[in-house]
Amino acid sequence: MLTKRIIPCLDIKDGRVVKGINFVALRDAGDPADNALIYDREGADEIVFLDITASSEQRSPLIDAVERTADAVFMPLTVGGGIKTLDDIKTLLRAGADKVSINTQAVLEPDFVKKASYRFGAQCIVVAIDAKRVPPHLPLTKGGDRGAWEVYIYGGRKPTGIDAVEWAMRMEEAGAGEILLTSIDRDGTKSGYDIELTSEIARKVGVPVIASGGAGTMEHFYEGFVRGGADACLAASLFHFRELSIKELKAYLSSKGVAVRMV
Repeated sequence: MLTKRIIPCLDIKDGRVVKGINFVALRDAGDPADNALIYDREGADEIVFLDITASSEQRSPLIDAVERTADAVFMPLTVGGGIKTLDDIKTLLRAGADKVSINTQAVLEPDFVKKASYRFGAQCIVVAIDAKRVPPHLPLTKGGDRGAWEVYIYGGRKPTGIDAVEWAMRMEEAGAGEILLTSIDRDGTKSGYDIELTSEIARKVGVPVIASGGAGTMEHFYEGFVRGGADACLAASLFHFRELSIKELKAYLSSKGVAVRMV
């Protein structure tokens, strides 16, 4: 049986870890390499490193921070933010990343994920989907059901009119090896993952789905795995501000029958 993964997320702005609510009101949470080292010792399964303003500021990810983080940890590292070219991916992989996370460029350049998967292999291509529920009285601008979820790009700043569930299916077909699914509505609220969104996408795709946005208790992780069908659950502020340790979370999940890697 494949174990479920617990993944801390390091949102980076100006070289520092930050965390906010609904993608705004950011608070400083320390140095990325220092945080990553703590999570490595606690038994995190992977680390996700997102340069959250790289795309909106039209620049490449902060390679120095990636190198320092990769040097500090001995677990898989996924890096995203500002990836626009195949050369960007090559640079990140050489800097120590094991996977790259692509969001904005996947929307702007329809064949980009296919090219990246062909060049580097699906195993290292993660497509990040930042999704926000569309109010029931409004349709998606590009069609789709009312009350669906819409894909946002540029760090959650720009709506695309694309249905998130359909987009996840398209990205799997394009060669994505994993989907990193973030609920903008739940981000930083600690009210729990969007189980309806997560389960809908997990049911429609055959690649692993990482649930993100809203974790506030150990029960939320359990729900993400059992009800949401996620293969991994990601959290940020809950870990950054030491409200919950990965060791105690894994012990809880194991006691509830969820297969996790224990250290």
